[in-house]
Amino acid sequence: MKFIPIVFFLLFFSSIAVKAQSYESGNIWTQEELDNANTARNTDYLNEEEKQIVFYMNLARTDGRKFFDTYFQDFVNAYNIDMQRYSNYDDLRVNRKDKYYRGLQQDLAGIRDLPLFSPDETLTWVSQQHAKDLSKNNKAGHNSSDGRTVKDRISKFYPRRAMGECLAFGFSKGLANVCMLLLDKNVPDLGHRKTILGTNYQLSLVGVNIRTHPGYRYCAVIDFISAPPAR
Repeated sequence: MKFIPIVFFLLFFSSIAVKAQSYESGNIWTQEELDNANTARNTDYLNEEEKQIVFYMNLARTDGRKFFDTYFQDFVNAYNIDMQRYSNYDDLRVNRKDKYYRGLQQDLAGIRDLPLFSPDETLTWVSQQHAKDLSKNNKAGHNSSDGRTVKDRISKFYPRRAMGECLAFGFSKGLANVCMLLLDKNVPDLGHRKTILGTNYQLSLVGVNIRTHPGYRYCAVIDFISAPPAR
């Protein structure tokens, strides 16, 4: 039996259980850091795992080195154990010696105190509609079944914004989705990683939806937009 997780990224300008581990003193998250990163805590339009996507993206932006040494390592340990049940384990496992792992470690080491993402209800509705479409039609891509692009879907509600979209398939948990997008294994341009950790386009609001998918078990849609244009 094989398992095939995939991720997709597009940017326009205009079921793994993770066991918490004991961290070294230099890798302890303060309560203030955790509270600040939890910008989605009071939303009633996101479920708990969708809130976790926002939370973990924000933690990575708060202190990238500490995120790599703590939550990312928790994920990798649990993920590699879980993937041993598949015949293509060698392809699936996170290899701590490969360039994607080492590159992420290097990139996260330079991340500290970036602006945090906040959830947006309308953008979440846009994400939900695309996730429903992908699930209903067993698709995996940025274009809708009716041909609409990311720009078509988001610009209807948010014109004149920078925007982006990350898609991940195969994971129901927020942490797993964020870690796989950051790792960006076999994605040469590292588009997901650059979006989640970037500041160039001032992406600040996110819409999130995780949904079951007939071909990949789960799909996660994360849409991003920049702050409103100056008046």
